[in-house]
Amino acid sequence: MKALLLENIHPEAVRVLSSRGHEVELLPNALSEDELIEALDGVQFLGIRSRTHLTEAVFKARPGLAAVGAFCIGTNQVDLPAAAAAGVPVFNAPYSNTRSVVELALGEIIAMARRLGDRSAGMHAGVWDKSAVGSHEVRGRTLGIVGYGNIGSQLSVLAEALGMRVYFYDVVDRLALGNATRVDSMEELFATCETISLHVDGRAANKHLIGAKEFAQMRPRTLFLNLCRGNVVDIEALAEVLRSGHIAGAAVDVFPTEPKSKEEPFVSPLQGIPNVLLTPHVGGSTQEAQVDIGRYVAGKLADYEEFGNTSMCVNLPEVSVTAPRSERILHLHHNVPGVMARLNQVLARHNMNIGFQTLATLGEHGYAVTDVGGEHFDGLLQELQGLEETIRVRVI
Repeated sequence: MKALLLENIHPEAVRVLSSRGHEVELLPNALSEDELIEALDGVQFLGIRSRTHLTEAVFKARPGLAAVGAFCIGTNQVDLPAAAAAGVPVFNAPYSNTRSVVELALGEIIAMARRLGDRSAGMHAGVWDKSAVGSHEVRGRTLGIVGYGNIGSQLSVLAEALGMRVYFYDVVDRLALGNATRVDSMEELFATCETISLHVDGRAANKHLIGAKEFAQMRPRTLFLNLCRGNVVDIEALAEVLRSGHIAGAAVDVFPTEPKSKEEPFVSPLQGIPNVLLTPHVGGSTQEAQVDIGRYVAGKLADYEEFGNTSMCVNLPEVSVTAPRSERILHLHHNVPGVMARLNQVLARHNMNIGFQTLATLGEHGYAVTDVGGEHFDGLLQELQGLEETIRVRVI
């Protein structure tokens, strides 16, 4: 199998895939749709980060693509329904860089509270401004977290260890950790807290989750952080409330439009505003996180090829199979009544003895893994592919 890894994915991914017998090609940047279609000729595994967008057109143009690894947390850059329709599992790294994002958020909360960005810029310009005006400790201050998932909950625990009082809002009923307090609405959170940090996903429903109305609901002189997705915040509205002074400072790591490489200029309405920390989508970009992401996602791709394992796949049914196999049939199909009976009838017609079989379903998709033994394989794959319900079938 050949793997193409884009966007400077860590060499640990190369090591894992190579050690499992796969050929690996590396490219440093993201690719456009047309460039990606051309580059995927002869490629079975694709590894991306956040800047490469996988569209329906890509999956239709390259039916030989077997699996996708998103070497990051988010997968909104991938058309997941189109990938599922093509029988392509998508794997991500939901936990590997959470600590890195949390540490950046904590560092930026302290930096904004102490106005360290402005102090550093002044010193570089030759200005010695030794003053406590506008500088505060974070101990005893209130932190409001929007989104209490893997990152938000971990931020909650560490912020509390610094002496902050933590409140959170989530559309899912999540367990509060430590002394954190759940609130019933974002409006209540904004009215309660002096610092607001966003940790939600990039689904379409979250576009401009925070805009002029929400900023107006926040307490005067609030500190604001967005380290999740660029489309979640109306960036123009944020710039306006920062210039007015209603929001005292902001730390932003993600943007609605981001350069595809460092050769492209970065332009934002937030540039030049005091006490605004801008970072180039580096929340999860620590060496420790990238090593772990490289190992984890590459391992998922290799396990899918070797065993048919889809554990932790984000768009298809999860089947965990890591046992050795002789002849294993992987059958991804439409989840309709009777499909397994028809699959097994085909196996029976070819005198296949089933040694192991497992099935999982997710919405309109089903995924069956079957270990078989027999001597009449001629025409078996073709007959399975000919089933009306079949999306994709492989024998490993």
